[in-house]
Amino acid sequence: MKRILIIGIGAGNPDYVTMQAVKALNQVDVFFVMDKGEAKAKLIELRREIIERYVENSDYRIVEATSPERRPDGDSYLGAVEQLNRDKQDIFEHLIADALADGECGAFLVWGDPSLYDSTMRIVASIAQSGRHAFEYEVIPGISSVQALAAKHRIALNAIGKSVTITNGRGIAQGFPSNVDSVVVMLDAQNAFRHVIDEDVDIYWGAYVGTPDEILVSGKLSDVADEIERVRAEARDREGWMMDTYLLKRRQSQS
Repeated sequence: MKRILIIGIGAGNPDYVTMQAVKALNQVDVFFVMDKGEAKAKLIELRREIIERYVENSDYRIVEATSPERRPDGDSYLGAVEQLNRDKQDIFEHLIADALADGECGAFLVWGDPSLYDSTMRIVASIAQSGRHAFEYEVIPGISSVQALAAKHRIALNAIGKSVTITNGRGIAQGFPSNVDSVVVMLDAQNAFRHVIDEDVDIYWGAYVGTPDEILVSGKLSDVADEIERVRAEARDREGWMMDTYLLKRRQSQS
């Protein structure tokens, strides 16, 4: 029986790799790496650094595959994402069938945590449920950018006795939720915090958290929004890609 491990490797810093993940890494025969192009080459470099640092034997293989690009959203964001995942599933199935022998263990190294804004776990589950390939799989949690962001800013995600919402740029563009005091925003490509700039909230923003390129900005949203937008644009132009996360907190709920 083939085995697949979906390993969360943390949000950028190799020191974020957990002991459970290290043990899992050392069970792997084949590491599957999805190449997202030259602009995101650092993501592959980080994965290779983690493998070289923590894997004790040298018998493993690294198999790279070109990651498909998401098609234009058109009238349906969900439709575009579902098509992207189908395209990825085709590639995953070929990797499992052709690059992994019976009795071997393969692994996908997932940035952050596999359960948070990542589809690897869903795709592997779909392949397993299809019955076309016989394998077992396991998920290893990792330190997400959300946890790393809060630690870097030295602030708790929640106010005492209050809830936290995790959403994306499209979600916060619809306004600050009325029933929560803290909102974590991921996958915001359009500076959607501008839609809540009139709210009395603080923002704790971070880009490339945990990496040598890390940038942190915090303060009252209306005071620092321009600065965040400026440094975000400069970093994106410089690096060719952007990975950022931010926490919004109502100012009267900082306990």
